[in-house]
Amino acid sequence: MTNLHDILDKHVSSGSLPGAVGLVSHRDRIEVQAVGSVDTDGSSPMARGSIFRIASVTKPITAAAVMMLIEDGRIALDDPVGQWLPELASPSVVRTPTSPIDDVVPAARPITVGDLLTSRAGYGFPSDFSLPAVAPLFGELKQGPPQPQLVPPPDEWMARLSRIPLLHQPGDAWLYNTTSDIQGVLIARVSGRPLPEFLTERIFEPLGMADTAFAVPADNLDRFTSYYRTDPAGGLELVDAPDGQWSKPPAFPSGAGGLVSTVDDCFAFYGMLLAEGTAAGRRLLTPESVRQMTTDHLTPPQRKASGLFLEGMGWGFGGSVDVDPIEPWNVPGRYGWVGGTGTAAYLTPSTGALTIVFSQLEMAGPSFPALMRDFWGYAAGA
Repeated sequence: MTNLHDILDKHVSSGSLPGAVGLVSHRDRIEVQAVGSVDTDGSSPMARGSIFRIASVTKPITAAAVMMLIEDGRIALDDPVGQWLPELASPSVVRTPTSPIDDVVPAARPITVGDLLTSRAGYGFPSDFSLPAVAPLFGELKQGPPQPQLVPPPDEWMARLSRIPLLHQPGDAWLYNTTSDIQGVLIARVSGRPLPEFLTERIFEPLGMADTAFAVPADNLDRFTSYYRTDPAGGLELVDAPDGQWSKPPAFPSGAGGLVSTVDDCFAFYGMLLAEGTAAGRRLLTPESVRQMTTDHLTPPQRKASGLFLEGMGWGFGGSVDVDPIEPWNVPGRYGWVGGTGTAAYLTPSTGALTIVFSQLEMAGPSFPALMRDFWGYAAGA
């Protein structure tokens, strides 16, 4: 009978990735397996406590922090963000998505906090990366695969953002990634504290997420995995070593994809959401905030226009929500997201399931890699 170790080992033994850690939880039963090595030389075995760059699995954590500020009464979903982010107080929009970046019209209405949370503010990646207004996101803002030491500090980043037009009018279209970085700046400005400090005080320390941060301390680098991509010949090319870009704090802590973490730390965060905002008898979010986070807010045309980004899914706050059962694991209401560095974390409220799988191999595109598909298939039948 196939078990979790076999599912992970299938991909490690084939040489397609150095290692992986998987966690499957069904209410009172938890299964965890670590397979392979932290790097390609095989000298250090993968362990349950290995630290990974979780990339876009950061997004739900950032959204939860925004919800905490809403619960604190500091901001509201309908609030225009311009009062805290004056760079976005009067945005312009390209006349059509294919227009040059200097062919613009005024935004029809302000960008709101809700627009940022639902990824419908007008900034971000569409299914067509060749559109003129998309290029500055890569060149000016360093969006794309995480590269924390290359991104300018928040105030400079926002100044650059203010010179880039929106691709769509606020509220009209779902676009990927950029709004989560804007949320990170919003959290810092509303709270008056750097994003890492706010997340540590309000989320990481209460949940015991001791290994989740925007950098790995020197005394933990021996637990930090190397990060690879597949080269043109089918081998593994090193992208970042443990002493690389995450070995010191970045100037711009990315709310879209900057965190490192472990499967157990992410299990604590998703377990809090599954328990309707509570953890160890302490409430971090209200059930209503969790419901808003884990509910699809997109229209059918917005989901369709996302292309491969949302395969059978809609979008809540900071993560996807399954709406179409196109695969056995696409249970309606399943919430979570994947990271381009080879990570994924999901919860399913209807079944009480949590599934987390971390690898150190960069995703080749928006379609899910074989490891994740096999892992989710196993978890659906476990």
